[in-house]
Amino acid sequence: MLRLLGWLFGFGMFMALAAVGVGAIYLTTVSAQLPDYTVLKDYQPPVTTRVHAADGTLLAEFARERRLFQPIETVPPLVLHAFLSAEDKDFYSHGGIAIDGVFRALRDNLLARMDGNSSIQGGGSSITQQVAKNFLLSSEQTWDRKIQEALLAVRIESTFSKDRILELYLNEIFLGLNSYGVAAAALNYFDKALYQLNLSEAAYIAALPKGPNNYHPFRRPQAAIERRNWVIDRMVENGYATLEEGELAKEEPLNVIPRAGGSQLYSAEYFTEEVRRELAKLYGEDQLYGGGLSVRTTLEPKLQEFARRALMDGLIAYDHSKGFRTPVATIELGEDWGVDVSKVIPLSDVPEWQLAVVLEMGSNEARIGLRPDSIADGGVADDRVEGTLSGPEIKWVSKPLQDILKVGDVVYVSPVSGKTGTYTLEQVPEIEGALVAMDPRTGRVLAMVGGFSYSLSEFNRATQALRQPGSSFKPIVYAAALDNGYTPASVVLDAPVEIRNGDGSIWRPENYAQEFYGPQTLRRGIERSRNVMTVRLAKDIGMPLVAEYARLFGVYDSMQPVLAMALGAGETTDMRMTAAYATIANGGRKIVPTLIDRVQDRYGVTVYRHDQRLCQACEATAWEGQGEPLIIDNREQVLDPMTAYQITSMMEGVVERGTGTAARVLNRPVAGKTGTTNDYKDAWFVGFTPELAVGVYVGYDQPRSMGSSVTGGTFAVPIFTEFMAKALAGKPATQFTVPPGMTTDWIDPNSGVAAYEGGPAIEESFKPGTGPNLASSVIGLNVAAFDAIQREQQMQQQYGTGFATQPAAQPDNGGYVDPTARINGTYDPNAGRGGLF
Repeated sequence: MLRLLGWLFGFGMFMALAAVGVGAIYLTTVSAQLPDYTVLKDYQPPVTTRVHAADGTLLAEFARERRLFQPIETVPPLVLHAFLSAEDKDFYSHGGIAIDGVFRALRDNLLARMDGNSSIQGGGSSITQQVAKNFLLSSEQTWDRKIQEALLAVRIESTFSKDRILELYLNEIFLGLNSYGVAAAALNYFDKALYQLNLSEAAYIAALPKGPNNYHPFRRPQAAIERRNWVIDRMVENGYATLEEGELAKEEPLNVIPRAGGSQLYSAEYFTEEVRRELAKLYGEDQLYGGGLSVRTTLEPKLQEFARRALMDGLIAYDHSKGFRTPVATIELGEDWGVDVSKVIPLSDVPEWQLAVVLEMGSNEARIGLRPDSIADGGVADDRVEGTLSGPEIKWVSKPLQDILKVGDVVYVSPVSGKTGTYTLEQVPEIEGALVAMDPRTGRVLAMVGGFSYSLSEFNRATQALRQPGSSFKPIVYAAALDNGYTPASVVLDAPVEIRNGDGSIWRPENYAQEFYGPQTLRRGIERSRNVMTVRLAKDIGMPLVAEYARLFGVYDSMQPVLAMALGAGETTDMRMTAAYATIANGGRKIVPTLIDRVQDRYGVTVYRHDQRLCQACEATAWEGQGEPLIIDNREQVLDPMTAYQITSMMEGVVERGTGTAARVLNRPVAGKTGTTNDYKDAWFVGFTPELAVGVYVGYDQPRSMGSSVTGGTFAVPIFTEFMAKALAGKPATQFTVPPGMTTDWIDPNSGVAAYEGGPAIEESFKPGTGPNLASSVIGLNVAAFDAIQREQQMQQQYGTGFATQPAAQPDNGGYVDPTARINGTYDPNAGRGGLF
């Protein structure tokens, strides 16, 4: 018997040693396959990029995984206690493996085997084990993976502090609604920061790691509430909340309010999308969607709202003039019209309008049902609001309502002010447009609207639409001339001219009114937007020079040097045109537009700054009696500051006396130029004050005529004016700064010579060494020539505007200059252009 017991003991010892050996070999094999857990030291989770307006307003967030990294020191105790109670109450006392959790998991797995379920049951993992699994292992349910998880947990505990492990966990865990980490979950579920969460909300977020879809707030609300209440009970048990606090928290509904993605400012969608494209170009998609960049943009929310409203008003006013087209949709009405109309999706960025369905038609009146709001769970609100669509309130529709609408038609409506329950008809315009507003001193884009509705069309007409600028390009031509010898008083002949094209055809440019006006000063030419004299001017200075100025101003990268381009026949964008005018307003220093002020990485280090001006003394750590730091403007000087002021003064005349007089209502100095393209397909106005440069473009996406009454002055200028009136409200009028060294003289606006007593006069600015035209240079030495021009004008008036006594003269320098000016020596390309051209 003793021998048997000894044999059994020896056999048992052998088996135990064998088991230990096999276990050791197994653990050695499993350990050899463990990933390197030290990578957690350099863990950089993908973090949401956040884009802010200039005043700090959140504009947009970009992320594949919506995550905001939250240092453990800043996580509120309430949130920490909720997660510890729900996931691992002994976290701060165990060594990486929760023993009670292990026994609980063994029990669950044994019970599962007894029921015939051979799969491994979850649960039992400590927070440290979850960190090992989430960061370093796969999610497969095998014994090997569970053992690797336990081994890694022990090693992680020996390397990292408890706070660091908890920080990794709270920032990595997936909590549903594309939320990774507790900070993102607080925003996405409750639209709150972590510190704003109450007991009920913190407990619900802590309930989600076990399976967000199992406790979805809308698909499984009852299960979600039960799990939240379970967490609250655990918090009470662990002493993190009183019984009374727990009972009150359990009585609360979930109150989940999913946070909207995309742009957070409904009027700024075009702006934020342009910023997104720029960031992707600068840093790539991975950094954009996971780099945790903090982006401060140039957008001023108030100005953006003003810009959107001004463009919308202009587009709607034009569209109303064309009458009503068709309803948005036509539906069959069932038992619940609210459900029926809710299937028609409204424009999300036009909150002033509502969709409504016609329920009953009367005499020039309709009973309508307003589309009910959608609720967070995807359903439809219970309320059903009806109203009256009143024909007399719809001033832009001439027909009775029963002639254009029927029961089941879905239309946009807006409430009539002062008449509760009464609505007027609205219509999405077919016409489109863009508005860009920037600081003319820095190029910071303060507002940008790329169309009527981003929800309807994401195509940005401010930056992507290539359109002919028409006469709004002319200031570039005139600036080139002023920079190369001309003065605002120089006279150019506005008379018929023929241009032979490369294919042998003849181009005969015409003015808008199809008339010719004889000798005109440069100022008069730009104020009245004379096409023919602009062509003559461009021909005289040479189109290669005009093309170079267009490149310097950023209007075109490489302009074809043909004369038609002098009239804005090339295609460019509203953004480029606005920046070109801002360059003029900036005294000729080149303006490069920007939507981004600065970019910081996830650590707060500035990695991009738009302002590249030099300021060595700006980095001083303390004030030691030194003066103000000197900021060196190192931007390229593309135009003489005196030329910039001259062309600005001439464009002030466009507003005061020319094609942009609608802007005079602003009662402040405004410079600008209208533009209208062939067949009235595009209308422009680009203008500026010392504080603000604004470019407005309107036209159809598929270019077609807007009608012969639609010009830059009648369509674009009112949009510009509405925006400027709001943007500059309350700000004092500021005069344009005259560069030192310039002189002023009173001249005759018709001839450019010095004004005489009792005659017409205008004050003109001249560069040193230049001044009003000499009377002798115009008529004194060349009376016959000047008389011939006057006779030509008289003949045109008598026999028609196509009459010309000397058509298409081709001077020897390749541009049109009156030959008599050369004969008598009055033509000097380097001294003020005092003659007749």
